[in-house]
Amino acid sequence: MNKIWGLLLCIFFIAPALAQNKFIAIVKSTTGESLAGATVAFKELKIGASANTDGLIYIGDIPNGTHAATFSFIGFKPKTLNLSFPLQQDTLNVALAADDDELDEIIVSSTRARGSITDVPTRMEVLTAEELGEKSVMKPGDIRMVLNETTGITTQQTSATSGNASIRIQGLDGRYTQILKDGFPLYAGFSGGLSLLQTPPLDLKQVEIIKGSASTLYGGGAIAGLVNLISKTPSDKRELSFQINGTSAGGLDLNSFYAEKYGKAGITVFAAHSRSKAYDPSDVGFSAIPEVQRFTFNPKLFIDISDKSALSFGLNSGYERRIGGDMHYIRGENDPAHPFFEKNLSKRLSSQLAFDHQLNPQTNLSFKNSLNYFNRDLSVPSSSFYGEQFSSFSEFTLDYTKDKSEWIFGANFWSDSFREKEVTNVIPRDYDQEIFGLFAQNTYQLSEKTAIETGLRGDYVNHYGLVLLPRVSALFKLSSKFSSRIGGGFGYQTPNIFTDEAEQLHFEKVLPINTTQTKLEKSVGGNIDFNYRTTLFTDQVGLSLNQLFFYTYLNKPLQLKLNNNNYSFTNANGHIDTKGIETNAKFSYKDFALFLGYTFTDTKEHENNTLTWFRLTPKHRINSVLVYEVESQWKVGLEAYYYSEQKLSDGAIGKSYWLTGFLIEKMWAKFSLYANFENYLDTRQTRFDSIYTGSVANPVFRDIYAPLDGFVFNGGIKITL
Repeated sequence: MNKIWGLLLCIFFIAPALAQNKFIAIVKSTTGESLAGATVAFKELKIGASANTDGLIYIGDIPNGTHAATFSFIGFKPKTLNLSFPLQQDTLNVALAADDDELDEIIVSSTRARGSITDVPTRMEVLTAEELGEKSVMKPGDIRMVLNETTGITTQQTSATSGNASIRIQGLDGRYTQILKDGFPLYAGFSGGLSLLQTPPLDLKQVEIIKGSASTLYGGGAIAGLVNLISKTPSDKRELSFQINGTSAGGLDLNSFYAEKYGKAGITVFAAHSRSKAYDPSDVGFSAIPEVQRFTFNPKLFIDISDKSALSFGLNSGYERRIGGDMHYIRGENDPAHPFFEKNLSKRLSSQLAFDHQLNPQTNLSFKNSLNYFNRDLSVPSSSFYGEQFSSFSEFTLDYTKDKSEWIFGANFWSDSFREKEVTNVIPRDYDQEIFGLFAQNTYQLSEKTAIETGLRGDYVNHYGLVLLPRVSALFKLSSKFSSRIGGGFGYQTPNIFTDEAEQLHFEKVLPINTTQTKLEKSVGGNIDFNYRTTLFTDQVGLSLNQLFFYTYLNKPLQLKLNNNNYSFTNANGHIDTKGIETNAKFSYKDFALFLGYTFTDTKEHENNTLTWFRLTPKHRINSVLVYEVESQWKVGLEAYYYSEQKLSDGAIGKSYWLTGFLIEKMWAKFSLYANFENYLDTRQTRFDSIYTGSVANPVFRDIYAPLDGFVFNGGIKITL
């Protein structure tokens, strides 16, 4: 009798457990792309979950019976399925069709809270794959043009003869912009000097830009803002593309990209080669475009370990040889009257490891790690600067979502070690930096029309101590056509010698950072923007407007001062503040689109009760682009950009100028042909201003604030198989 009762009790307790079912689904687009962030909701059961980076959804404990499951994703039509549990198959494959009315929705991840750009409280700008494709036609070898044609951003050339450049956001120096790749800080310190010139756009899915103090997100460096380069990922549909480009200045670019998924594994491979001859259109005698040879190879592997776990591992490698200077020297004429040169030999290798695991439908655990090696040998006739950088980045994050709230907790460790290999005329500038950080972030949906995002980071920086970085942003959807964002945060930068000013000096006679006499550069900033979208003339004309107001206060910025025939870094007795507006408007009519942008930047330097206009910052800038596009057939673009006067480092005032361009592309099913007439009015600084003082044998180069290469034609072919 006892055995019978025991058996009945076992059945009583075990049967309900057996009635609970495991639910696994993979959500993709009809074209085979995994939809990371897609959701499923069992409304009657009041449970749901979101997809991981591979589009995989897992829910446990689904009771027996028939239940309605609704799958949805921004930009796609929702799909509801009546599912009978237990299911007949282990994994359910769900394909969502694109919604033509919502194709402009963009999914972003730079705030860590992945979602639609229309729903993220933090203000962000995104350059989509289509925009990157257009810019890759103009300059396929690097991303300078991609960023330079965005309001509020300029790419500042830091070398007159070798073309080195940095990103300036809202008037602040390049060292205050943090550059990430898929959330990894691969271009910090020594390795940041050539990063813009060594990053082709073909393997990028999109570029996400956050302007203003944003160090709460990824740590030090984001005083002016951050740029996150998002790589393409593989899907079931194979992507194989090639681009061959040639220029009238003797340049050649060969780019290729491959991506495909094989069951639970996938791969992407990017390979590129760029070269150019030395080019001087002005007969000044110095190269406007240096002689360059560059090789890039970036493979990446993706593995679905299980229904709940995914792993990716990639490498980024590059080799570049760059020689600029006197054209007589570059041509090998060995003329003693023309000895000036600038040589750069650089090697780059970095790894990216990412692991994602779903603990339960509401909780995800992520781990990231990168190891970076950068080697650069810079030499001019009077000196050389040769060094190696080893850096690493590791990060754990825990993401918990419930109801209207998403919490993200994390910890990271960043190290940067630089060693100078050859010491010429100053003491070694070796350093070791370690930063340990803890952070928390919350995104809360107050209502359908209001969301708020808050964050707090604490970083401990060796030599400098603890720095706390709060951040807050809010989104208000005032109507279906009108919305507004307001936000602010703190930023900081750890002192190092790799600044635009030191680069212009080729690091000659630049002393190392004295950690006992320098302080962290710290900033606070905020912005508010207004967005309005509507249609005019019985829906024939589309109109989109965005108005941004910004302000950043940078306390005790690091300055490079000449002292006893050497240059040393000290914190200024004062501050820099930059304020202004950015206005963007888009008009669309049938196959035409007109983009207009205006930037007003007022950047001032306050030191010892003296107020001065900050160098290399045009107060006024106008962007205008007219595009005619017949989908999959033709694309024609006409653009013009205006830059107002700028103050130069020597106290002179640089002249205002216009830049223009014309692009035409003819597309077929598998390939396209294009021609681009860049700067066809041949605007050059050498036409209206000098670029150096002193003699040809011993030149002292001035600030470069306008193009040196003038009109350059390029054309090529893009192939997609």
